Amino acid sequence: MPDPVPPFVLKNEETFAILDSRGEICPELQHEAGIFHRGTRHVSRLQLLLWGRSPVVLSSTERGAVGVLVSHLSNNNGDTGGPAAMTVHLERSTVLTPTACLQQFCFTSYQDRPIQMPLTLRLDADFRDIFEVRGYHRSERGRTHRGHDGTLELIYSGLDGEDRLTVLRLSDPIQDVSEDTIELLITLEPRQTRRLFLVLDFHPASIPLGPEEHYHTAMAATVDRFRDARRSAAAVVSDNQAFNSWLMRSFSDVHLLASQVEDGLYPYAGVPWFSCAFGRDGLITARQMLMVEPRLARGVLGYLARRQASVDDPAHDEEPGKILHESRLGEMAALGEVPFARYYGAVDSTPLFLMLAGDYLCRSDDRDFVASLLPELQAAMAWIHRAEATSADGFLRYLRVAEGGLSNQGWKDSDDSIHHADGRLAEGSIALCEVQAYAYGARRSLASILQRLGRCSEAQALLEEAAALRQRFHKAFWRPAIDSYALALDGEGQPCEVRASNAGHCLWTGIATAQAASAIARHLMAPTSFNGWGVRTLDERENRYNPMSYHNGSIWPHDNAVIGMGLARYGHRSEALQILTGLFETASAVPMFRLPELFCGFPRREEEGPTFYPVACSPQAWASASVFGLLEAVTGMSIEREQGSSRVQVRLRNPCLPKGLNLLDINGLRLGEEEINLQFHRSDHDVGVLVRGRTPGVDVLIMK
Repeated sequence: MPDPVPPFVLKNEETFAILDSRGEICPELQHEAGIFHRGTRHVSRLQLLLWGRSPVVLSSTERGAVGVLVSHLSNNNGDTGGPAAMTVHLERSTVLTPTACLQQFCFTSYQDRPIQMPLTLRLDADFRDIFEVRGYHRSERGRTHRGHDGTLELIYSGLDGEDRLTVLRLSDPIQDVSEDTIELLITLEPRQTRRLFLVLDFHPASIPLGPEEHYHTAMAATVDRFRDARRSAAAVVSDNQAFNSWLMRSFSDVHLLASQVEDGLYPYAGVPWFSCAFGRDGLITARQMLMVEPRLARGVLGYLARRQASVDDPAHDEEPGKILHESRLGEMAALGEVPFARYYGAVDSTPLFLMLAGDYLCRSDDRDFVASLLPELQAAMAWIHRAEATSADGFLRYLRVAEGGLSNQGWKDSDDSIHHADGRLAEGSIALCEVQAYAYGARRSLASILQRLGRCSEAQALLEEAAALRQRFHKAFWRPAIDSYALALDGEGQPCEVRASNAGHCLWTGIATAQAASAIARHLMAPTSFNGWGVRTLDERENRYNPMSYHNGSIWPHDNAVIGMGLARYGHRSEALQILTGLFETASAVPMFRLPELFCGFPRREEEGPTFYPVACSPQAWASASVFGLLEAVTGMSIEREQGSSRVQVRLRNPCLPKGLNLLDINGLRLGEEEINLQFHRSDHDVGVLVRGRTPGVDVLIMK
């Protein structure tokens, strides 16, 4: 019988675990469960038996604030020769390091005499590449070997010439080892806690730590990791406990997914399918988190700058100046069976890279770092210029070249996501509406950077380009028949007259006219688009609408956050508040307040929660970050720095808060060398702002 509790997720650098409520892996019940390391499943089965039976689950908690899973278990019924059921308690704690999974078993017997407890551990490692787990077929695989030298060791010799290992070690002597099981006998004294430590090691050291020491070292490291994250970021807290739970879970999940890179932290996209660096996902996540955690933007910008394309390589859709789409580890990527070892098939990562750099500089005043990126920023803009110059209409387009690459290369990258009103798929090179908006934002962003660096003539040229693009965009994309921007222009220049959420992204960068923004706000918030939980990717009036599809009627939290930030930019703050409220109610209705990558777009019904999309990643970084982008939107927050001045101005335009949220504190909001503490308090008619503290270089302007 499937576990009624959703899977629990842990991650540390290139290792992540998907476990059931026992802290185990049972492939018969959940095929994607396992412990994965560097793109390969190193543990495909992990089960504990007491007296030959699986223990009963009492409770399980994923302690997101410290990255630990704790399961409370008990022995099953005693018809197998063991003691009476529910007389042995087991507290099982699981933690990861970058190269290992460690568990502590704390057994306590409530019998009135000592007992001997036979314990069996079942282990297997199929060493499947993440793409195999996802459903890709391989005609040939490497070989797996097993060893039993006082422990259980599994070795996979891959076709890429790399050996991958899983070694199980225990703190207690092992009595018997077979091909996939370990047997031992433990004595339990009445009401005394007996501890056992297990290590699953994927890169064993020549002189490894003992299991107990290894576990405690790992536990201390993960506690420090999450504590440091909270210490470095602004603290956001409200007077609503459910909202606080959403905030805490979201912040912890972003840091759960974050991996250390050369310049800081990079939020990997999501577990299980996208636990790697994605350009678009990392850039949008970092932008949503910029208010509270600007360190992420620095890490993302530095990582992507180092991996910017420098050559033409059609096999990976690579062109000089392009920013990475994704970078994968694993056997299939190494062998080229999938083109994603380093893949550049995204049309939007490059302008988003420029947009984030400008926003990060404004927020952080980190001029030396951004100046060091100027060659990469200019190369990115040069790629945009070249791509537009080779397009017949001067718009930024994409067309897949790489075999096995993505046919659609915007954020809606499923094969059927870009289409005409009659349902026909768009063909040829595609110009997405939101990508033109990003190209507009990229020019303005690079212009702001160049102005800060004293290169004003270059900045002015980019601003003039942006203004011209804005006019051409509105003329080509505005479609009166749908009162919105076209989803895209196809290879023949024909507009896809489809009402989609993409138009909302055009508000985010400011490319839309005020009249267009008002019309888009109306249709995005109409019942055919906004279902009560969020804005659908596709309006239900459209031919290809399907609330169970990936991109044609589902709801994506990050998409909603970007739309909300765009609505707020044009003064539609009440609509942004509706989106925040819908996602808050969604988070309150899902386990652990963890917003998934997406969920189905069925109409909201009384006494029913949102409908899950079965293979959505959870956690997903940009879904977790969405609450912070939306808070920036509804508080009306923007940051301004005057040219030649060291002062920074925090502008708060017509702030609002959702019902049930009467106080919101943002403390330790860092703006380079400056810092500010704000409190928003809601009354019946408006939201007031109290500046509870600020450093001398910060000015606050509250506007209506």
